[in-house]
Amino acid sequence: MEIKQHIENLTPEIIAMRRDFHQHPELGFQEFRTRDQVKHFLAKTGIPVKEMAKTGVVGLLKGDRPGRTILLRADIDALPVTEETGLAWQSAKKGVMHACGHDGHIAMLLGAAKVLSELKSRIRGQIKFVFQPNEEDAGAWLMVKEGVMENPCVDAAFGCHLWSQIDTGTIDIRPGPVMAASHYFSLTIKGKGGHAGFAHESIDPIFVSSAVIQAVQAVQSREINALDPVVVMFTSAHAGTGSNTIVPDEMTLQGSLRVLYEGGEQDIRNRFARIVEHTCHAHRADYHLAFKVGNHLLSNDDAMVSLVRAAAREVTDAPNRVTGTVRTMAGEDFSDFATRVPAAFAFIGIRNTAKGIVFPHHHPKFDIDEAMLSKGTELYVRTTLAFLAKAGI
Repeated sequence: MEIKQHIENLTPEIIAMRRDFHQHPELGFQEFRTRDQVKHFLAKTGIPVKEMAKTGVVGLLKGDRPGRTILLRADIDALPVTEETGLAWQSAKKGVMHACGHDGHIAMLLGAAKVLSELKSRIRGQIKFVFQPNEEDAGAWLMVKEGVMENPCVDAAFGCHLWSQIDTGTIDIRPGPVMAASHYFSLTIKGKGGHAGFAHESIDPIFVSSAVIQAVQAVQSREINALDPVVVMFTSAHAGTGSNTIVPDEMTLQGSLRVLYEGGEQDIRNRFARIVEHTCHAHRADYHLAFKVGNHLLSNDDAMVSLVRAAAREVTDAPNRVTGTVRTMAGEDFSDFATRVPAAFAFIGIRNTAKGIVFPHHHPKFDIDEAMLSKGTELYVRTTLAFLAKAGI
């Protein structure tokens, strides 16, 4: 059966799966029901599965002929958001919602697994279907640590995201950096407490913090090429007891550093740390600075992008609906796969003003245009078949 027709016949099941996952969302590393549903579906298709990374699932489909291995990924976690869509399949769990499209990602990849399993005789090589937990807090690293890239070794990876910032019917894919590296910092500035009436006897960490917050903005405005995107954000600041007579001993600041250019991750951290050090010392304060990697830079491989663009043109049947415009300072832990093998990450438009589907990711009224679920399934299928058909890329 022709691929489009096959997927069209499967579309009601794909939509039903998405709605079921949407109604039963689970937070990162708590996706137990989701894991069991995924395992059950893959087992029905004849695809062997194993659990990985606490609540993750990996299915391995071996084609009838030897060849390379491609990894296809869908993230499976939800968000701590109380849903306000009013949909018939609205979240049944208060305070937890699929507000980022991961429910659709799961359904699309399961649909692709079913189609590809029925095309096994045409497949040269192997396909790893990776259902990854805890994307919202960067859980991919644990799958890598537990060996998802091995046995068999992965030669390439592909993933996609339902994207609210582009119109339904559009598929966006471009080479190079597409999603930012995000590094989170925690900075404690240590001063000397005292009485507010005798400020000269104290070292006010709040005053020092204000100097640090201002000074580090020079990283993006004066030290980095203006064509290289950088964001320095402070998102939390805490100090003191609430008394208006006490200068606190210390103040804690938290935030993130984001970069969207090759080679920027360590550079931005070094510059930030240098300015913090010298600013604190100039004000006689000590400090403690710690970093945590949120996501590494997600950069698309040129050859993989060309392959996906060709597949996307077949999916849309309209070359002008395949674009290359999306670059975002949001992070994505698919980068943990993409830093190890040639990879591509595409964006599938789901904004549909006629249907009122206009709310951004992580919003309580976020929704997706379900008409694009079949397109995402087809993109997984065509990309996989095209990659495994080639001798090299």
